[in-house]
Amino acid sequence: MSLELVLITGMSGSGKSVALRALEDAGYFCVDNLPPQLLLQFVDLEQRNARRRVAIAMDVRSADALPQVPGHLDELVRRGIAVRPLFLDATTDTLVRRFSETRRRHPLSRPGQDADPDQQRAVVEAIELERELLAELRQRAHVIDTSVLRASQLQDYVKSLLSAPLTSMTLVFQSFSYKRGIPVDADFVFDVRMLPNPHYEPELRDLTGMDEPVVDYLRKHQEVEDMYADICAFLDHWLEPLARNHRSYVTVAIGCTGGQHRSVYLVERLAEEFGKEWTALKRHREMDAR
Repeated sequence: MSLELVLITGMSGSGKSVALRALEDAGYFCVDNLPPQLLLQFVDLEQRNARRRVAIAMDVRSADALPQVPGHLDELVRRGIAVRPLFLDATTDTLVRRFSETRRRHPLSRPGQDADPDQQRAVVEAIELERELLAELRQRAHVIDTSVLRASQLQDYVKSLLSAPLTSMTLVFQSFSYKRGIPVDADFVFDVRMLPNPHYEPELRDLTGMDEPVVDYLRKHQEVEDMYADICAFLDHWLEPLARNHRSYVTVAIGCTGGQHRSVYLVERLAEEFGKEWTALKRHREMDAR
């Protein structure tokens, strides 16, 4: 069995330390803030130590050496290492709020910015620079949007992702509410707000798309069946090309007004259907946040 390497990168304040703790709990040997220059030597050492699962966190504190990382990852894949890159992200507003609440300095803050009368503007500038520096790593990784996730939710999600087999592409079906924004980790987004809304039926309002009365209500509407069929047709057409392109994960986000009825129903149904052929996970962003 070859060594499995999970590389965690992402935005400062997005929860990388939380994700690393989850992997440590799951039995990975974890190292935080490993300098990119040492990545290949570190993997060689862990192979000699006969370790099977290793997780490394890298971030913008190693900005000067980050351009080396993509080439190192390609080399590790050539050596037969199972590389699983994860990128943790969040909206800029969320990151600004987290830095404000913790009173931490952004690692890219310039000397003297702590005295800037417009500290929020200074933090936003640092975040946007960080996005530029990490853009290539983000493009190569599976992105996790932590904007509305609690620490325990993020830990559970990371564990569920890494429990999926490496041999096939994993589909992540996610429901969400447009009121709280589109998930930044979505590869495909389908808007289902035009479908009949159970919220306006008093006996269904407090239920969810997993409850049988809501399922019965939605199934009897042809518009819902048409939307389901259209999404299935789109995914049936494009999943194989994505898999041939060596994609490890694909996130399909389904959004409605409240993230409780229509999107939840469709995520449940799509995960069941595509789980027959692919590894399929499901997340209900608004319901999980309760």
